[in-house]
Amino acid sequence: MHSGQFTVSTSQHMHLIDITSEVQTLVTQSEVKDGLCYLFNPHTTAGLTINEGADPDVRSDIIEGLKEIVPLSYPFKHREGNSPSHIMASLMGASLTIMIRNNRLLLGTWQAIYFCEFDGPRARKVHWQFLANN
Repeated sequence: MHSGQFTVSTSQHMHLIDITSEVQTLVTQSEVKDGLCYLFNPHTTAGLTINEGADPDVRSDIIEGLKEIVPLSYPFKHREGNSPSHIMASLMGASLTIMIRNNRLLLGTWQAIYFCEFDGPRARKVHWQFLANN
């Protein structure tokens, strides 16, 4: 079993950061031929998702769409003032499982893995674990 963590440094209050190449590099270095890649985000105001990686406008559209779903000006009770970030993180989810085939992440042609920052800028952690079938 292979496992570890890496840091994602975020530079904006809300944005999606493509971490696909970093995760693929870890898979390649692990030499896992076939198995599963499990990613876990231990933060309550950030998430993980898989979505289109070809058009950068999709990332900003997702953020803007979430802002429509979760009103930033609603009078939330949480004292820290970041309730919208907590809600958006819950909508995205804290973990992903991706198949590994022939030492490659099994993603669709247009898919990318994103770390979703909703309360930045911050230094964040992503934990990873690979379960090998070989």
